[in-house]
Amino acid sequence: MKCKRIAYFVALASGMLGSSTVFASGFQLLEQNASGLGNAYAGSAAVADDASTVFYNPAGMTQLRDHEVSLGGAVIKASYKFSDNGSSVAPASTGGNGGDAGSTAVLPNAYMSWGLNRNWYLGLGLGAPFGLKTEYDNDWVGRFQSIKFDIKTVNINPSVAWRIDDQVSVGVGLNWQRMKADYERMAAVASSSLPSGFWPLVQNTRLHLSVDNDAIGWNAGALFKLSDATRVGLSYRSAIKHKLDGTLTSTNQAISPDVNARVDITLPDTLILSAVHKLNPHWDLLGDVSWTGWSKIDQVDIWRTSGTASGQTSPAQTLDVRFRDTWRVSFGARQMLNEQWQMKYGVAYDQAPVRGADSRLVSLPDNDRIWLSIGTQYRFGAGSRVDLGLAYLIVRDTKVDNNQSASGRGHIVGNYTGSIGVVGLQYSLAF
Repeated sequence: MKCKRIAYFVALASGMLGSSTVFASGFQLLEQNASGLGNAYAGSAAVADDASTVFYNPAGMTQLRDHEVSLGGAVIKASYKFSDNGSSVAPASTGGNGGDAGSTAVLPNAYMSWGLNRNWYLGLGLGAPFGLKTEYDNDWVGRFQSIKFDIKTVNINPSVAWRIDDQVSVGVGLNWQRMKADYERMAAVASSSLPSGFWPLVQNTRLHLSVDNDAIGWNAGALFKLSDATRVGLSYRSAIKHKLDGTLTSTNQAISPDVNARVDITLPDTLILSAVHKLNPHWDLLGDVSWTGWSKIDQVDIWRTSGTASGQTSPAQTLDVRFRDTWRVSFGARQMLNEQWQMKYGVAYDQAPVRGADSRLVSLPDNDRIWLSIGTQYRFGAGSRVDLGLAYLIVRDTKVDNNQSASGRGHIVGNYTGSIGVVGLQYSLAF
């Protein structure tokens, strides 16, 4: 019976994998389970309540029962609305505010943990740790910088954990990650001295970059039991280097003929320090400090790999990102109402990687945000439970002053108002 359940989990998780390639949203996606959402992911590397610890800290598998599975997902609704404040674009060009550049996304995840014996555990996780989608109206004022930007990842994470003794456990995992990126904008040229009749031809040309790649990374963690009431977790996920290959196509071959293209990008590494403390039989306190190495993404070049300009790039095909490393701090609490019901509360401050208005891309109108979270868990029995989490992210009003006039993409000046809502649901089974 146990083998049949494991086989069913693998089959179902593989089916969900295809969905995650379609619905990933946001750039760094913390929503890899619903059980931590209600606590704003405070204590993520120390809690080890279910099989989703495979992602946050594989060492936590040693705290689980012999066989555990978790299946869940999150619905993420992001809103980014732009208000123009004196943007200047290519000659004879105008445009609107672009509508709501945010979108609604569904983010599935699935995990399994299997105890070989008391000290050794195997695990498998499937999810989408990075993703982004912004999409504007075709005629908006910033269309020469971006109309659509869509990043999707899928991550398969086999892991192993070892209980060294009753106080210390360690774990390590391998990550196979697939990344796909699509970027669309209207073509523009830098020189305003061209004949006026040439401008409409250029500005009605739509460019589309589509690239993808598979890459390998790793993660590791340690879990320390300081006392019967207190655990501390330390977890690290490596940076992953992607060499994305694909095509750069155009709606007007006379202006920009179709070519093959390549983009090199390194997705950031993450370090998490977490703690969970049982204050009394009814309350647990949780905390989390995490660092993300976003500065590995500085300037993203789009290289042509075929055609007469093979091996070349240009300012018009460069994203000047200039990200900085970021910190995130979260605090949470869990309240045990009775043997079946548990309530969860959390708050977090999440720093954005964007340095300022002059480097903020319209394809990523991000800013620092505050998380406000609440959740609940219901236990059907000793090995069966369901988690529901809700979070509202308050995004600071965001200024953009991005001048790409030298590359013909205009000077976008304005403000964004943004917000993000998340609903997560998860079913976990231990047997």
